[in-house]
Amino acid sequence: MKGLTLDDVLSYADYERQRDAFRARIIALKRRRRISVGDLVTLVFENRDTIQFQIQEMLRVEHILDPQKIQAELDVYNALLPANGELSATLFIEVTEQEQIRPVLDLFQGIDRGETVAIAAGPYVVYGEFEGGRSKEDKISAVHFVRFRTTAEFVKAVADERSPVTLTVHHGRYRAQAVVPPEMRQEWLKDLGLNAETLWSETGG
Repeated sequence: MKGLTLDDVLSYADYERQRDAFRARIIALKRRRRISVGDLVTLVFENRDTIQFQIQEMLRVEHILDPQKIQAELDVYNALLPANGELSATLFIEVTEQEQIRPVLDLFQGIDRGETVAIAAGPYVVYGEFEGGRSKEDKISAVHFVRFRTTAEFVKAVADERSPVTLTVHHGRYRAQAVVPPEMRQEWLKDLGLNAETLWSETGG
Protein backbone atom coordinates (compact mmCIF):
# COMPACT_ATOMS: atom_id res chain seq x y z
CA MET A 1 0.00 0.00 0.00
CA LYS A 2 1.41 3.37 -1.05
CA GLY A 3 2.66 5.46 1.83
CA LEU A 4 1.38 8.94 2.64
CA THR A 5 3.48 11.96 1.64
CA LEU A 6 3.54 15.63 2.60
CA ASP A 7 1.24 16.30 -0.36
CA ASP A 8 -1.43 14.11 1.26
CA VAL A 9 -1.42 16.04 4.53
CA LEU A 10 -3.99 18.78 4.93
CA SER A 11 -2.80 22.07 6.35
CA TYR A 12 -3.82 22.90 9.89
CA ALA A 13 -6.44 25.40 8.67
CA ASP A 14 -7.83 23.08 5.97
CA TYR A 15 -8.11 20.19 8.41
CA GLU A 16 -9.96 22.35 10.94
CA ARG A 17 -12.52 23.22 8.28
CA GLN A 18 -12.92 19.64 7.14
CA ARG A 19 -12.45 17.84 10.45
CA ASP A 20 -16.08 17.09 11.29
CA ALA A 21 -16.78 15.54 7.88
CA PHE A 22 -13.40 13.78 7.82
CA ARG A 23 -13.96 12.33 11.29
CA ALA A 24 -17.48 11.15 10.46
CA ARG A 25 -16.20 9.38 7.35
CA ILE A 26 -13.43 7.62 9.28
CA ILE A 27 -15.82 6.55 12.05
CA ALA A 28 -18.06 4.94 9.43
CA LEU A 29 -15.03 3.33 7.76
CA LYS A 30 -13.71 1.93 11.03
CA ARG A 31 -17.04 0.24 11.72
CA ARG A 32 -16.33 -1.93 8.68
CA ARG A 33 -12.72 -2.49 9.73
CA ARG A 34 -13.14 -3.15 13.45
CA ILE A 35 -13.74 -6.59 14.94
CA SER A 36 -13.96 -7.80 18.53
CA VAL A 37 -12.56 -11.23 19.29
CA GLY A 38 -14.04 -12.15 22.62
CA ASP A 39 -14.56 -9.60 25.38
CA LEU A 40 -11.00 -8.32 25.70
CA VAL A 41 -9.45 -8.06 22.24
CA THR A 42 -10.36 -5.75 19.36
CA LEU A 43 -8.57 -5.35 16.04
CA VAL A 44 -8.85 -2.40 13.65
CA PHE A 45 -7.47 -3.06 10.18
CA GLU A 46 -5.56 -0.04 8.93
CA ASN A 47 -5.42 1.57 5.49
CA ARG A 48 -4.31 4.95 4.11
CA ASP A 49 -7.49 6.69 5.30
CA THR A 50 -7.32 5.45 8.89
CA ILE A 51 -3.61 6.25 9.08
CA GLN A 52 -4.08 9.73 7.58
CA PHE A 53 -6.73 10.44 10.20
CA GLN A 54 -4.32 9.45 12.98
CA ILE A 55 -1.63 11.68 11.49
CA GLN A 56 -3.96 14.65 11.07
CA GLU A 57 -5.19 14.30 14.64
CA MET A 58 -1.62 14.07 15.95
CA LEU A 59 -0.58 17.19 14.03
CA ARG A 60 -3.67 18.99 15.28
CA VAL A 61 -3.22 18.07 18.95
CA GLU A 62 0.53 18.74 18.97
CA HIS A 63 0.13 21.77 16.66
CA ILE A 64 2.92 20.49 14.43
CA LEU A 65 3.53 22.78 11.45
CA ASP A 66 7.19 22.27 10.57
CA PRO A 67 7.50 20.13 7.38
CA GLN A 68 10.43 18.15 8.79
CA LYS A 69 8.48 17.25 11.92
CA ILE A 70 5.44 16.36 9.81
CA GLN A 71 7.65 14.09 7.70
CA ALA A 72 8.89 12.43 10.90
CA GLU A 73 5.28 11.63 11.83
CA LEU A 74 4.64 10.33 8.33
CA ASP A 75 7.63 8.00 8.63
CA VAL A 76 6.31 6.59 11.92
CA TYR A 77 2.73 6.09 10.78
CA ASN A 78 3.54 4.86 7.26
CA ALA A 79 5.27 1.91 8.91
CA LEU A 80 1.81 0.77 10.06
CA LEU A 81 0.47 0.46 6.52
CA PRO A 82 0.33 -3.05 5.04
CA ALA A 83 2.93 -3.95 2.43
CA ASN A 84 1.94 -5.74 -0.77
CA GLY A 85 0.13 -8.96 0.03
CA GLU A 86 -0.35 -8.01 3.67
CA LEU A 87 -3.14 -7.00 6.03
CA SER A 88 -2.20 -4.73 8.92
CA ALA A 89 -4.10 -4.16 12.15
CA THR A 90 -3.89 -2.35 15.45
CA LEU A 91 -4.74 -4.79 18.24
CA PHE A 92 -6.23 -3.38 21.43
CA ILE A 93 -6.42 -5.22 24.73
CA GLU A 94 -9.63 -3.75 26.06
CA VAL A 95 -9.52 -2.89 29.74
CA THR A 96 -11.25 0.17 31.18
CA GLU A 97 -11.42 -0.40 34.95
CA GLN A 98 -8.27 0.90 36.62
CA GLU A 99 -7.99 -1.96 39.10
CA GLN A 100 -8.22 -4.52 36.28
CA ILE A 101 -5.50 -3.09 34.05
CA ARG A 102 -2.58 -5.04 35.52
CA PRO A 103 -4.42 -8.40 35.92
CA VAL A 104 -5.80 -8.24 32.38
CA LEU A 105 -2.49 -7.23 30.81
CA ASP A 106 -0.74 -9.98 32.77
CA LEU A 107 -3.17 -12.43 31.19
CA PHE A 108 -1.84 -11.43 27.76
CA GLN A 109 1.88 -11.60 28.56
CA GLY A 110 3.55 -13.33 25.61
CA ILE A 111 0.71 -12.81 23.13
CA ASP A 112 3.22 -11.15 20.81
CA ARG A 113 5.27 -14.34 20.58
CA GLY A 114 4.20 -17.39 18.62
CA GLU A 115 1.07 -18.23 16.66
CA THR A 116 -1.50 -16.56 18.91
CA VAL A 117 -3.63 -14.52 16.49
CA ALA A 118 -4.84 -16.09 13.27
CA ILE A 119 -7.16 -15.56 10.33
CA ALA A 120 -8.65 -18.68 8.78
CA ALA A 121 -10.22 -18.46 5.32
CA GLY A 122 -11.63 -21.82 4.37
CA PRO A 123 -8.77 -24.31 4.98
CA TYR A 124 -6.06 -21.61 4.78
CA VAL A 125 -4.63 -19.93 7.88
CA VAL A 126 -2.32 -16.94 8.25
CA TYR A 127 -0.84 -15.92 11.60
CA GLY A 128 -0.27 -12.43 12.92
CA GLU A 129 3.28 -11.14 13.20
CA PHE A 130 3.63 -8.60 16.01
CA GLU A 131 5.77 -5.50 15.86
CA GLY A 132 8.54 -5.77 18.43
CA GLY A 133 9.27 -3.45 21.31
CA ARG A 134 5.84 -3.43 22.94
CA SER A 135 6.49 -5.86 25.75
CA LYS A 136 9.11 -6.70 28.34
CA GLU A 137 9.49 -9.73 30.60
CA ASP A 138 7.10 -8.33 33.19
CA LYS A 139 5.15 -5.71 31.24
CA ILE A 140 3.05 -5.59 28.08
CA SER A 141 1.36 -2.76 26.19
CA ALA A 142 -2.39 -2.64 25.68
CA VAL A 143 -1.83 -1.66 22.02
CA HIS A 144 -0.01 -3.76 19.43
CA PHE A 145 0.57 -3.65 15.67
CA VAL A 146 0.06 -6.92 13.81
CA ARG A 147 0.70 -7.95 10.20
CA PHE A 148 -0.77 -10.89 8.34
CA ARG A 149 1.15 -12.09 5.28
CA THR A 150 -1.41 -13.59 2.94
CA THR A 151 -1.14 -16.22 0.21
CA ALA A 152 -2.92 -16.45 -3.14
CA GLU A 153 -5.02 -19.37 -1.88
CA PHE A 154 -5.99 -17.48 1.26
CA VAL A 155 -7.07 -14.43 -0.75
CA LYS A 156 -9.19 -16.55 -3.09
CA ALA A 157 -10.91 -18.06 -0.07
CA VAL A 158 -11.60 -14.60 1.38
CA ALA A 159 -13.11 -13.59 -1.97
CA ASP A 160 -15.34 -16.67 -2.06
CA GLU A 161 -18.51 -15.88 -0.10
CA ARG A 162 -19.06 -19.59 0.42
CA SER A 163 -15.81 -19.92 2.41
CA PRO A 164 -16.07 -19.20 6.14
CA VAL A 165 -13.57 -16.64 7.46
CA THR A 166 -12.78 -16.39 11.16
CA LEU A 167 -10.35 -14.47 13.34
CA THR A 168 -9.08 -16.24 16.46
CA VAL A 169 -7.04 -15.31 19.50
CA HIS A 170 -5.61 -18.31 21.36
CA HIS A 171 -3.23 -17.39 24.15
CA GLY A 172 -3.07 -19.07 27.50
CA ARG A 173 -6.51 -19.07 29.09
CA TYR A 174 -7.87 -16.60 26.55
CA ARG A 175 -9.57 -18.45 23.70
CA ALA A 176 -11.89 -16.51 21.45
CA GLN A 177 -13.11 -16.57 17.87
CA ALA A 178 -15.12 -14.17 15.70
CA VAL A 179 -16.72 -14.60 12.30
CA VAL A 180 -15.40 -11.99 9.87
CA PRO A 181 -18.38 -10.19 8.28
CA PRO A 182 -18.68 -9.67 4.49
CA GLU A 183 -18.03 -5.91 4.68
CA MET A 184 -14.71 -6.49 6.42
CA ARG A 185 -13.73 -9.11 3.86
CA GLN A 186 -14.41 -6.56 1.12
CA GLU A 187 -12.20 -4.05 2.93
CA TRP A 188 -9.41 -6.64 3.09
CA LEU A 189 -9.64 -7.27 -0.63
CA LYS A 190 -9.30 -3.53 -1.25
CA ASP A 191 -6.22 -3.47 1.00
CA LEU A 192 -4.76 -6.24 -1.12
CA GLY A 193 -5.36 -4.17 -4.26
CA LEU A 194 -8.17 -6.34 -5.54
CA ASN A 195 -11.62 -5.52 -6.84
CA ALA A 196 -13.92 -7.11 -4.29
CA GLU A 197 -17.06 -7.13 -6.44
CA THR A 198 -15.26 -8.68 -9.42
CA LEU A 199 -13.59 -11.36 -7.31
CA TRP A 200 -16.81 -12.27 -5.52
CA SER A 201 -18.54 -12.56 -8.88
CA GLU A 202 -15.76 -14.77 -10.25
CA THR A 203 -15.96 -17.07 -7.23
CA GLY A 204 -19.68 -17.48 -7.63
CA GLY A 205 -20.79 -15.14 -4.84
